[in-house]
Amino acid sequence: MLWVKAWHIVFMVTWFAGLFYLPRLFVYHAQSEDSISTERFKIMERKLFFGIMTPGAVLTIIFGMWLWQGYGISGAWLHAKLTLVTILVAYHLYCGKLLFDFKHDRNRHGHVYYRWLNELPVLLLAGIVILVVVKPF
Repeated sequence: MLWVKAWHIVFMVTWFAGLFYLPRLFVYHAQSEDSISTERFKIMERKLFFGIMTPGAVLTIIFGMWLWQGYGISGAWLHAKLTLVTILVAYHLYCGKLLFDFKHDRNRHGHVYYRWLNELPVLLLAGIVILVVVKPF
């Protein structure tokens, strides 16, 4: 089971790396004014989302469910953690929608919006780690 836990953590770190970086790319993409930069950002965003973030998310969830079943984990802290993970998955899907909008040149937000959006995964990560380590309830 320790191997499962290790892989869960590895893929969680991979997923979060993408969740931290994609909105930052959106910041730069929203500020870009030339077509060369815009096209480059589209490629970078697509590769990050589909090549790193989404596989990281799927594997994090698979290994997390394996841990849940293998250890028989329960408790109110787990329900709170799963709620935060659900919000994180929704955030991931929202980033995918924004990626689609950028791909089709339909961005409706400025760079400041994406700077603020970039803070949500930090809060979710802090909450999830605290719930898992401290198990406050």
